[in-house]
Amino acid sequence: MFKKILIVNRGEIAIRVIRTCRDMGINTVAIFSEADRTSPHVLKADEAYCVGTPPASKSYMNIDKILEIIKLTGADAVHPGYGFLSENASFAELISKAGAVWIGPTSSAISTMGDKMAARKLAEKVGVPVVPGTTEPIKDLQTAKKTAEGIGYPILIKAAGGGGGKGMRIIKSPSELTDAMEVAKSEAKQAFSDDRIYIEKYLEEPHHIEIQVFADNHGNVVSLGERECSIQRRYQKIIEETPSPFIDSKLRNNLSQSAIQITRSCKYIGAGTVEFLIDKDHNYYFLEMNTRIQVEHPITEMVTGIDLVKEQIQVAAGEKLSFTQDDIQLTGHALECRVYAEDGFNNFSPSTGIIQEITMPQGLGVRMDEGIRTGQEITPYYDPLLGKLITW
Repeated sequence: MFKKILIVNRGEIAIRVIRTCRDMGINTVAIFSEADRTSPHVLKADEAYCVGTPPASKSYMNIDKILEIIKLTGADAVHPGYGFLSENASFAELISKAGAVWIGPTSSAISTMGDKMAARKLAEKVGVPVVPGTTEPIKDLQTAKKTAEGIGYPILIKAAGGGGGKGMRIIKSPSELTDAMEVAKSEAKQAFSDDRIYIEKYLEEPHHIEIQVFADNHGNVVSLGERECSIQRRYQKIIEETPSPFIDSKLRNNLSQSAIQITRSCKYIGAGTVEFLIDKDHNYYFLEMNTRIQVEHPITEMVTGIDLVKEQIQVAAGEKLSFTQDDIQLTGHALECRVYAEDGFNNFSPSTGIIQEITMPQGLGVRMDEGIRTGQEITPYYDPLLGKLITW
């Protein structure tokens, strides 16, 4: 087992990983930007090192500095959390070359499933339904117009190299296409250093259902049930629920089997999430796969009783999954509500300033994953997510 894990992240997910590492007797190394010098994840880790100035590109995504810290600390594994470099295949490879273990899937699996068009092709190959759309990048307006007419409006323009709503636009008529393409390409380039876009049919009033999967290096792949993620704002999930009140046991089983097929086909290792769209008639379509731990993983932990981060670490260390498919029993019902620093009276724009007071919720079946403290400054440099309230 690992002796020291470097956590390449900040805030609540860094603290979440630290908590499991402590339970396992593993030392932790945190990184921080100059803006986060006294943040809770820095104070809770066994060691902490500054990686640069506040912008994420110069700190939490400063690959050269992170590789230096691996050598300096002797960390034998790296946990990326979510966001930042968590789905960067080149970074995962560099970690391995630096002599540390990447706590996540192989770089080839990240490359395949991180490329939305490659993932669509793979899903089609194994017989999983996909939303009608393109499997090659849209390079010019003429091709886009022809494709959109063939699929039928409304359509979605999406970034090939990433998710989270970046580089995504709903197009309801041909007159909107030109401007939307330009904006989507620019946004995708800025967010993912990849301006490739593709077109997909826009399903109206769909349910967004994801399946939590786990795979080890010994051929075992298990589904841990679904999460309902349909309540979103700007394509960002804000409330998640398990089990979903929309699907029945037959559809749940079909989704799980499709998710397992996709996971096996890309030789996946570790925690992953296969996302689907379900239409009003309960037809389902593969959407994408997230090759990391999800923000909403705690609700799955609440109904399964399994520490997913612990499982990530054990699988990365070469161990078998500690459970089989028959062991997965979903008990009860769980909700997660994301807590943001946003101004609800100003179009939910990020809200900065000093946290004057915090009152944390308590009680049976209540869990709060957070990365904040009284007196902490909330800066404009990072995602406004402060924490997550989870109830069972």
